[in-house]
Amino acid sequence: MCGIVGYVGEKEAQGFLLSGLKRLEYRGYDSAGIVTLANDGKATLIRAKGKINNLEEKMAQNRHKDNIGIGHTRWATHGEPSETNAHPHKAGSIYVVHNGIIENYKELKKNLSQHEFVSDTDSEVLAALIESFYKDGKYPLINAVVQALKLVQGTYGVAVVSEKAPEEIIVARSGSPLVIGIGHDETLIASDASALVGHTKRAVYLNDGEVARLTKNSIEIKTLNAEPISAKVEEIETNLAAIQKGGYDHFLLKEIMEQPKSLTETLRGRINSKNHTVHLGGPGLSETELRKINHLIIVGCGTAYHAGLLAGYYIEQFTPEITIETVIASEYRYRNAYIPKDSVALIVSQSGETADTLACLREIKKQGIKTIGIVNAIGSTIAREVDGGTYVHVGPEISVASTKAFTSQAVAMVMFGLTIAQAKGVKSATLRPYIDEIARMPEEIGNTLEVVRPEIEKIAKKYAEYDHAIYLGRDTAYPTAMEGALKLKEISYVDANAYAFGELKHGPLALVDDRFFEMTLLPKGVLYDKVISNLQEVLARGGHVIAVTNVEDFDMPVESIVKITTDIEIFAPILMNLASQLFAYYMTVAKGYNVDQPRNLAKSVTVE
Repeated sequence: MCGIVGYVGEKEAQGFLLSGLKRLEYRGYDSAGIVTLANDGKATLIRAKGKINNLEEKMAQNRHKDNIGIGHTRWATHGEPSETNAHPHKAGSIYVVHNGIIENYKELKKNLSQHEFVSDTDSEVLAALIESFYKDGKYPLINAVVQALKLVQGTYGVAVVSEKAPEEIIVARSGSPLVIGIGHDETLIASDASALVGHTKRAVYLNDGEVARLTKNSIEIKTLNAEPISAKVEEIETNLAAIQKGGYDHFLLKEIMEQPKSLTETLRGRINSKNHTVHLGGPGLSETELRKINHLIIVGCGTAYHAGLLAGYYIEQFTPEITIETVIASEYRYRNAYIPKDSVALIVSQSGETADTLACLREIKKQGIKTIGIVNAIGSTIAREVDGGTYVHVGPEISVASTKAFTSQAVAMVMFGLTIAQAKGVKSATLRPYIDEIARMPEEIGNTLEVVRPEIEKIAKKYAEYDHAIYLGRDTAYPTAMEGALKLKEISYVDANAYAFGELKHGPLALVDDRFFEMTLLPKGVLYDKVISNLQEVLARGGHVIAVTNVEDFDMPVESIVKITTDIEIFAPILMNLASQLFAYYMTVAKGYNVDQPRNLAKSVTVE
């Protein structure tokens, strides 16, 4: 959530700051602002409530050729969305942009009586605290920042400039990401590498507890204890085309339609179709270590949690001697849970920066448990802190609602389970159907999207007036139903909840009336007859049912049917999830809401 950009170099800073903030719009925000400094230190501060377009209008009337500046998109935590609460915040000659939460800001504020506070934010307290150590330039700016941060409790990604030092930017992080881009006679910063794409391919990812002094030609990094750090320069892999809409009306639709390609990248070099085997090098576990695993913890939030639930259903099918526990990170981090010795934890996060998931990772590592990351963002904090990992390689997800990451996360975790099964000597005949279907999934996803997209667009318009929905599934279709309900509620604001079909008589059946429609996932399988019996219960009570099924001769009297034509059976629920994704997209379009930037939500949740 929130976004930080910064520039020091020979070009006009305002241009980069504005374009960088636009690149970070997907992260969620309610106000935006920039500050730039002239060579003599004169500052130009521009802030605006609402969308970046409002900031851009103000900038058009206040253009400057300043060569250094910092910018921010704010997602409100302390204080309502307003221009006064927008970043950058000023204290004396100091300007600060800040992602994260200063937990002890009230305590710190009591000792800063020399500063007249004008906002309701914790971030202004940080600016005043730095100023109290800076003394209007009597001490180096980096020293003032370090001394202030030593007193801070909480999380931060921070960038600081001063009118007294118009040639440098100080940045630091603890729990909130920052990337330093290296250009020709220029240094750039961002909270997400996507803001740097097209400007440079060389970057340094700041680690927790590090602070850096940046000029146009230098990067000096050290710890808060003044220990120097060698900058590790890495290559930004994202290209400009990956963060553009590519002819689609919305990023969400583009990302849904990219899934044949994104899953192909996830599978590349990892599936041997000829030998019917899986090869995952990233986890870094030996055959002996894999054989010893008898307990698998899968940790995630939101969509990542649902992907973990789905993968767990599959893994237990072919490795029955393993206990699988899928947990919500925001809950698990505070539980006093016992983790058995021969356990491995899968840490699942698209961004690799999810605060609750990262906290779980650190707690689990303290118990001596091996951690494996299932991450998309290369160079992210989780990717660096796990013992081993598997990048899903789906490319950037710009829309807040995650789609292609879910598919690849689930499949990547199933492949990890298959790797364990291979090491444990599970018969090839047992594993072969799973491996063969996974290998064919990209093609089947492409076919499914092409066939069902026009029909789902029509169906979604038909139900666009509804504000309540029930999603129903059983076995592997149950976590898929949970993910479908999440997609619908987060972008269309429909009150959508998912239940296991077998739970209908235990409460949810009372909800079936004309206010609700029911999205039902009905795959072939051993439980199909039981699911049909559950469906009859809904229909008998006048349910408005949409059926998504791969059963050719399905003939139940439902209102709408989405046929998934495929010979994929094991992983049919993943194909059905495509229908849920498209349905959520087209229903949101029909309702006229912002598809890519739903209210109150941010893409990367880097605070608790």
